[in-house]
Amino acid sequence: MPTVTFTLPDGQVRAVQGRDGQTLLQVALDSDIVMEHACGGNGFCTTCLCDVTAGAENLSPRNDREENMGIAGAQRLGCQAQVQGDCAVTMTGV
Repeated sequence: MPTVTFTLPDGQVRAVQGRDGQTLLQVALDSDIVMEHACGGNGFCTTCLCDVTAGAENLSPRNDREENMGIAGAQRLGCQAQVQGDCAVTMTGV
């Protein structure tokens, strides 16, 4: 089971276990971590935007939805990035 380390907007750090194939959003919600997702996790609003600080190679490749929204660099949408190994993210949201 991959470990996902979330740095929350208040600076708190939480390391939790997820399952391969879950999105960052699903891992957060299953672990009682509040991650905004105004569009219901459908990749339209960027409220679940995260900066990947470690383990970007352990997330699914950026998908068309993220590409079309201009998500680039270390940023990923929590509702679209699927966990495939250990990673760390800072929740930024917009």
